[in-house]
Amino acid sequence: MSEGNRTGCPNAPKSALATWKQAKLHPDCHVVFAGSFYSAPHRLIGRTLWVRAAETTVTLFHEHEAIASHRRALRPGERHTHPDHLPPDKVVALMATPAWCLRRARAIGPATTELTSRLLGERPLDRLRSVQAILRLAHKYGPRRLEAACARALAFDQSGYVVLKRILQQGLDATPVPPVVAAPEPPAQFARPWTDFFAQEA
Repeated sequence: MSEGNRTGCPNAPKSALATWKQAKLHPDCHVVFAGSFYSAPHRLIGRTLWVRAAETTVTLFHEHEAIASHRRALRPGERHTHPDHLPPDKVVALMATPAWCLRRARAIGPATTELTSRLLGERPLDRLRSVQAILRLAHKYGPRRLEAACARALAFDQSGYVVLKRILQQGLDATPVPPVVAAPEPPAQFARPWTDFFAQEA
């Protein structure tokens, strides 16, 4: 650790006191400094960056060029993330709140909407990750097939990600959903045995 400029470190104002450290950019697009996490562009994952920590800011450098600046964490464990540092799929995951998932489901179709509503209606926070995974199936199999798979799952009173994935993998979404058969009505109940009516006629 050192203060101010240091041979091999990116240029910084000589009058500014700062701590320098080298840190690797991890697959989650963050470096670790003093127990806290700071993001950098995902294109640099696996590279070693210079971290310059001043009193109130943390700046990340790559090849003598500043690539990110963050407010310095006040306590270990804090995570400072710029969304534009993340890959597109991770940005979508951050945006995929329950409200976003419902909007996405409505754009796919009524069966997907109903299935999503059922899951989020039970335990929204616990089921959010499962709902996100279900909606991602539309990217691989297409919205129309996912809608058909949701309709089939609902017909059998199923709603889990594993069930939907199996339906799509096995092509069962193309199989017609069996019609719902109404339960037969119970026989009419009479206050007196039916034989009494014939006895009266006799």
